[in-house]
Amino acid sequence: MIQVFKPDIEEQEIAAVTEVLRSGWIGLGPTTGHFEREFARYIGVKHAVALNSGTAALHLALEVLGVGPGDEVIVPTITFVSTAHAVVYTGARPIFADVVEDTLNIDIADIRRKITKRTKVILPVHYGGHPCDMDEIHELAREHGIEVVEDAAHACGATYKGRNVGTLSDLTCFSFHAVKNLTTGEGGMLTTNSEERDKQLRQLRWLGINKDTWTRTETEEGEIYAWRYSVERLGYKYHMNDIAAALGLVQLERLPELNARRRYIAERYNEGLSDLNEITLPAERPYVRSSFHIYPIQLDRRDALISFLKSHDIAPGVHYYPLHLHPYYRDERISLPVAEQVWQRELSLPMHPGLSDSDIDKVVETIRKFCKQ
Repeated sequence: MIQVFKPDIEEQEIAAVTEVLRSGWIGLGPTTGHFEREFARYIGVKHAVALNSGTAALHLALEVLGVGPGDEVIVPTITFVSTAHAVVYTGARPIFADVVEDTLNIDIADIRRKITKRTKVILPVHYGGHPCDMDEIHELAREHGIEVVEDAAHACGATYKGRNVGTLSDLTCFSFHAVKNLTTGEGGMLTTNSEERDKQLRQLRWLGINKDTWTRTETEEGEIYAWRYSVERLGYKYHMNDIAAALGLVQLERLPELNARRRYIAERYNEGLSDLNEITLPAERPYVRSSFHIYPIQLDRRDALISFLKSHDIAPGVHYYPLHLHPYYRDERISLPVAEQVWQRELSLPMHPGLSDSDIDKVVETIRKFCKQ
């Protein structure tokens, strides 16, 4: 079976994790710190805070901005549920915005329509690894005195107008879930250039404690282990551990190679499917460089193609069923016509660095065979 997603793990990742397992320190410690510094350097920011999920990153970003009950946060409806759940965790209300049809990113015109006096944050998602038009979003946010937090779960290694995603806003959230472009098994990262935000985030991820265990173990005034610490605020158990960070360090070193392979696969799909009138291929705007976490095509006979691909041992995906249609968030007063139409046509083709050229050829040939029917 050709999988839609698959982690790309080699012997060097296994060796790095094994080294940490044998070190005697597998929790939050020196390897996590090393990963944070290297990730910050790669992105081009002053600070990166390693967490146990992208969901945790979204939650903490909203927490440090003071989002809470009575506030509204504008999010796209086409995204993974974490984007909206993180808003609810704070007591605020997610306000769902429609998407544009070609990139499936949030519709900036609809953001403008959804802004009220309660709007505290705009939370765009770089769908599939294709960056949103952040200049327009920032201009709109400044006009209304609203904060911006980026959900870059899909966009590790993507660029916008020559700048790395992660450098565009005060707070950017990354996911290192098992099948993301860079994986730590489970994990996430928050990037910022703010010293104060960095300090707040590190305390929030460690239960509101002022010093984590490794910091206390590094010795204070010659002590072997300084046990004393202070709980200064309510916090969460959101930190990364050194096992995950060891995996992340190797994956970060390999990220340019892994993303280059994704781009190669996307180009092969483009070449092989571009002449099929039934298929709409994903757009890539000239001012961005997508990280191609997802390769989403659109067609009317989507469900039939899913069945056809599965019958040929190819597993596609659908990303995503609009959040405002799920039972938890459903509200009959909400109408988002583009999302409600396009989700029924979207199909995610297999996209991961482990796809061989023969796998790519099989996917293309199978789709072409289907379209001739």
